[in-house]
Amino acid sequence: MKFTRFYTQEEWDSPFGNMKFEPRKSEIKNPDGSLVFSMDDVIVPKSWSQVSTDVIAQKYFRKAGVPQKTRKIKEKGVPEWLQRSEADEKAMKDIAEENRYGSETDSHQVFHRLAGCWTYWGWKHDYFDSEKDAKVFYEELCYMLANQMAAPNSPQWFNTGLHWAYGINGPSQGHYYGDGETGELTKSEDAYSHPQPHACFIQSVDDNLVNEGGIMDLWVREARLFKYGSGTGSNFSKIRGEGEPLSGGGRSSGLMSFLKIGDKAAGAIKSGGTTRRAAKMVTLDLDHPDIEEYVNWKVREERKVASIVTGSKVLEKHLKKIIKLCNTPVEIDGRTFNGAVSRDPLKNEELGVAIKRAKQDQVPLNYIERVVQLAAQGFTDLEFETYDTDWDSEAYRTVSGQNSNNSVRIPNKFMKAVKNDDMWDLYWRTEKREAAEEGRD
Repeated sequence: MKFTRFYTQEEWDSPFGNMKFEPRKSEIKNPDGSLVFSMDDVIVPKSWSQVSTDVIAQKYFRKAGVPQKTRKIKEKGVPEWLQRSEADEKAMKDIAEENRYGSETDSHQVFHRLAGCWTYWGWKHDYFDSEKDAKVFYEELCYMLANQMAAPNSPQWFNTGLHWAYGINGPSQGHYYGDGETGELTKSEDAYSHPQPHACFIQSVDDNLVNEGGIMDLWVREARLFKYGSGTGSNFSKIRGEGEPLSGGGRSSGLMSFLKIGDKAAGAIKSGGTTRRAAKMVTLDLDHPDIEEYVNWKVREERKVASIVTGSKVLEKHLKKIIKLCNTPVEIDGRTFNGAVSRDPLKNEELGVAIKRAKQDQVPLNYIERVVQLAAQGFTDLEFETYDTDWDSEAYRTVSGQNSNNSVRIPNKFMKAVKNDDMWDLYWRTEKREAAEEGRD
């Protein structure tokens, strides 16, 4: 393949020509203002927005294992400028051990490892007519990345070039690659010499629990993809609905019990090891017996969040008032009482009213009794955790269904049924399999 320069010039000292780069600061803060992430001196093109700066710093910079010094690994037939690199322990001997490895901090590093790795494998598989064409390809890509004319998907930013640029590697995670010489699908021997740079996968799932291709095997495959920043989607229509008979006796717990497990597993994994959530899609055929529960799943979970948030604030309001009144002196017949009298709702009229209103708002009696007991032990106030509706809050982490995009597969027959005001039947998966085996629709 031949390549022509469009943006770069051969006489430039670097692929970036006269582009201006500058240091910036990138931060992530919680809604309450507390700091989650901060990085100073993030080097990016001056033309970039702060959003672009935050994305590369917070999500795409490699956060660990990047050596301060590297050395080229000689490889026969590969030009020196294109040879891969690894940590130069000898050159780093004067650097404190804890500072020898760290994070990427400069966008130049990212542009170089992406464009360099792509060029390296293009060279290895004889894509280029000459070394000059390879150099043009590399420099044009660097320039285009820096000027946001082109950008790969997230798994490329996460994974590509880590082994080529820094010698970073790890044990195989079970992913595969297409061998450029044989054309064969080959299992990767390690994590990063042939990384997982693909974005979206469609995976099948069979109606069995622990066998290969089954439900629990799918969670393992999904975890592997999420780890390296990819997304996945599956149609779960083969899974038996709640109450369907099992081959070993008993009844199925239903599709939803398994979807909740997969949802929680996805939520536990930060894609690419960063703050990016796992990307997961779930779809279901409209004739599945659990379709109504599936469609209403997120609606019910949203109501739970509302209940958690509202309930926590109601509890805090009532319980704080009760413990305050338990410690407020009570005047009876001109005399002032504290201690047991102030904690007695029969003698402390204001406390009695507060307890009555708390009960009316469904505050559990055991909570009220506990607060009165705490007051008797000398507590004058209490901390009661309340929740909010922030998407990444504890309230949302408590409920299920928050990590997947749910959709329904609607056939033409359903639309005709709607048009004709006909009934729409739901079928056990076992019924459909038996019908298919017998050649019936």
